[in-house]
Amino acid sequence: MYSVSGKNWKEISINQRIIDQIKSDTKFSNLVSKIIISRKFNNLELLSLNNSIELFNPFNQEKDFHLGHKILKDALELNEKIVIIGDYDVDGCVSTSLFINFFKMIKKEVEYYIPNRFSDGYGANLKLIKRIVKKKPNLVIMLDCGSNAVDTIRFLNSKKIKSIIIDHHELYKPYPKSSCLINPKKKTDYNKYDYFCTSALVYFFINAYFKTNDSKNLFEKNLIFVVLATICDVMPIRDINRIIVIKVFKNLKKYNYSLFQKILEIKKIKRTLNIEDLSFLIGPIINSAGRLGDANKIVKLITTDDDFIKNQILNEIIETNEKRKNIEKNFIKELNLYKIDKNKDKVLILHEYLCNEGIIGIIASRLKEIFNKPSIVLTKLGNIYKASARSTSNFNFGKYIKNAIDKNLILNGGGHNMAAGFTIKKEKILRFKKYINASFKKVENSFNKEYVSKISLNGINIKFYNDIKILEPFGFGNENPFFLIENVKILKPKIINDRFISFYIKSKNGKLFPSISFNYLESNVARALMSYKNNVSLIVQIKENIWNNKKNLQLMVIDIITDPNNA
Repeated sequence: MYSVSGKNWKEISINQRIIDQIKSDTKFSNLVSKIIISRKFNNLELLSLNNSIELFNPFNQEKDFHLGHKILKDALELNEKIVIIGDYDVDGCVSTSLFINFFKMIKKEVEYYIPNRFSDGYGANLKLIKRIVKKKPNLVIMLDCGSNAVDTIRFLNSKKIKSIIIDHHELYKPYPKSSCLINPKKKTDYNKYDYFCTSALVYFFINAYFKTNDSKNLFEKNLIFVVLATICDVMPIRDINRIIVIKVFKNLKKYNYSLFQKILEIKKIKRTLNIEDLSFLIGPIINSAGRLGDANKIVKLITTDDDFIKNQILNEIIETNEKRKNIEKNFIKELNLYKIDKNKDKVLILHEYLCNEGIIGIIASRLKEIFNKPSIVLTKLGNIYKASARSTSNFNFGKYIKNAIDKNLILNGGGHNMAAGFTIKKEKILRFKKYINASFKKVENSFNKEYVSKISLNGINIKFYNDIKILEPFGFGNENPFFLIENVKILKPKIINDRFISFYIKSKNGKLFPSISFNYLESNVARALMSYKNNVSLIVQIKENIWNNKKNLQLMVIDIITDPNNA
């Protein structure tokens, strides 16, 4: 069942006998049991639905962590100089901040540096590390970067400088010969934990380092930043990530919540923080510093105890984010979206426009959502092009970047399932385009989207919504369930704040339901909502809208099937 966005929607198909078995074992409803089976919830996740689960450290016995602890302990005992290098995104800044907060707790002064994407490039590259070495460090800790820094580590080794790498990006053999390399993507006993972002790995590394529960409990207040990094890096809210999110949102005030609450106050949002705020409000504000300026201020923001400095930085980055949004909006206006829509490639590659380097990832993400295709945006920097890629869950960009390096199609790069970056020469762009599209064609049959079941407007009520809520927290890997509503009409659509569409859905028997769409206004979904007069079938999610402390159910339209007979 194809939609206006080009997705192929199918109903989840599960044998009723299997559903009945889960219902019998768990006492959950037919609907919830069906979702649990389709998402392959494990025992830990099943227990978390009705029970409070204590967060545990899965790395307490891992050799890599013990080795890293020994290196760190030796450096501290010898009072050696330590320098931390992070990445300029949320995960990199949070990872660095966690270590700085750890060192503050043990009263150890260290230096840190978040590279500037414009002058330094990405991560712990050789050019940057040669500058860092002038500071004469004894130990360099690389966070959310370094997994493929073979030349950098070789240089540090030649200077007899120890190194610890903690990262979650795809890494390629030969591995860098660092003193300690912690990455669940490598061939290791703990690779089943490859769903962690770097911040989570750092948190567990520090948690396991502490010998006393007092220290562990004191450091635990930083866990909310791990949730922020997990959400912003689009890591699955599954397994232990699920337990972390539940733990933090169960008692927000126990953690470093004040920083987040301050942003809500500045934005004049009068309600409690929710998970979507991290993704759509807090994350973009934090990320804007690295996109258009200096991400080192984010580490300062998270680690300082000075409220005046915090407020100053918050106001600066909120202003920077507004500037970022204007740059993005103006660039989108310059694009010929009609021409791009006619592009038949399975992976969209945009290289004809000169785009601000700081927003190419955002533009790639936006194009992916508008055209329902993995998207890559390139911008020219001197004699080369720099690219940022955004993908769907079934197409691991990080893996294909590695293959492209091996094929000598790109100069360098890296990433993970949902996002990647690389540099490429102009004369290789066409060959790379053919390669990445051929790679996509091999897996495109697995790109079907699934909805749980058909529902009617009359069947949507608080009881139905509360039944679904037991599956929270929702996020990547455990999305708010999709449902199909057939043969309804769209009434009174209007664009609000140039960002979303508000309207009503009307059933055959005349029931009206308030609804909203956050699809980009340039998308086929948004255009159809604003203009389609006939009956349609909709893919929706059920949301709770809180306005002026009043709670109401609302449908969020995700996609549209304009031919009800094809539903």
